[in-house]
Amino acid sequence: MKAILVNDDKSLRWDNVPDPVIKPTEVLVEVHAAALNRADLMQREGDYPPPPGCPEWMGLEIAGVIVEMGEEAKKNSKWEIGDKVCALLGGGGYAEYAAVEYDMLMPVPENCSMIEAAAIPEAFATAYLNLFIEGNIKPGNTLLMNAGASGLASVIIPMAKAFDIRVITTVLRDDIAESIRHLNADRVVVTTKEDISEVLKEELDNGTSVDVAIDCLGGEIMGKCIHYLTHGARWIMIAALAGQKTAIDLKNIYVRNVRIIGSTLRSRTPKMKAQILAEIVEKVFPKIEAGEIKPTIHAVLPITEAEKAHDILYKGQNVGKVVLKVK
Repeated sequence: MKAILVNDDKSLRWDNVPDPVIKPTEVLVEVHAAALNRADLMQREGDYPPPPGCPEWMGLEIAGVIVEMGEEAKKNSKWEIGDKVCALLGGGGYAEYAAVEYDMLMPVPENCSMIEAAAIPEAFATAYLNLFIEGNIKPGNTLLMNAGASGLASVIIPMAKAFDIRVITTVLRDDIAESIRHLNADRVVVTTKEDISEVLKEELDNGTSVDVAIDCLGGEIMGKCIHYLTHGARWIMIAALAGQKTAIDLKNIYVRNVRIIGSTLRSRTPKMKAQILAEIVEKVFPKIEAGEIKPTIHAVLPITEAEKAHDILYKGQNVGKVVLKVK
């Protein structure tokens, strides 16, 4: 089969690799579409190696059709050859075929295409993990989701809204704010015009302060913002694209019982990932199938143009997910 490999100069090529050999607990999925994540860029740069046993090529979420099953997968799961599925991977999705543990599979929701389904597993699992498990967010709470035009925000914002959570998000410009209007955030802060720390202070003074923040930016502004949260709030760091260092008033942290939580989906055990996927199918898929939540697709490119697809993420041009069409 073919897969996307990284050259010595960090460019990408579509080249031959060995066919996957499935384990008894795995199924072989013919990949129809693979969605991009920022972790793919980090892996390409050599900063985010795949877990042991995973293929060297990138790709954390796919959609496709089951074409082969291991004996334990046949015996212990509900899946059958021919089923349309989407899957969460440790890596290896940028390829014609992928070997997947059977409990890392989800059905393709009834009203989703393969392209849309490919944008579900990693993004929805990350969203669910940080909203409901790490964040323990409740209906009526307020969420701060930084970087509102990101692929992850395009999932987290509508997911939060579907569960009756108030959402504040940030963008850089008015045109970007307009482009995410369909996500229905309650307050969109254009950070070139408003200071987000002042906005959060205003929210605190008004009794509508943030209960959970999901932050992929970090940097100096994180330390300024964390002072203006609800007592007992959770600030969840999932990346630090704006800088890895900040200054925090530690007294404010313990007086207000604020928790700073570092969180990545990739580091979770397979058992926990399977639990997250099962809960998504039970609790979130009905809202997808009812049209309350829908993956936002920014662009679809053929797998042979993976480098062009990566450039969209490198340049921050996407509003929603970028997906590679494989078949």
